[in-house]
Amino acid sequence: MLSTLFAVTSAPATFEWSPKCAIVMIACNVFAYAIARANVAKPNEGFEIPNSKFFGGMSHASVVGANCLGHIMGIGTILGLASRGVL
Repeated sequence: MLSTLFAVTSAPATFEWSPKCAIVMIACNVFAYAIARANVAKPNEGFEIPNSKFFGGMSHASVVGANCLGHIMGIGTILGLASRGVL
C-alpha cells in the first residue's frame, strides 16, 4: 500500500533544457517589461538602477516586479509548450 502512495505522489516526468526554453523565457520577460512600462503608475519612484536607460528608465522596484511577472509567465509558457510537445 505504501508503494502505491509513493507512485501517486511522485514527481512527473520533466523535459530537457534547450536553447528554445531560454528563448521562450527571454521573450516572456521582454513582454513583461512592456506590460510593466505601460501599466506601472510611477515607474521612476524608488531606487534608481545603474544604466536605467536600458530598462526604460524604470526604478529598481519596477524592474524586479517586471522580472517576477516575466518569470511567472515564462515558466507557465514553458511548461505548457513542453506538455504539448513543442519544446
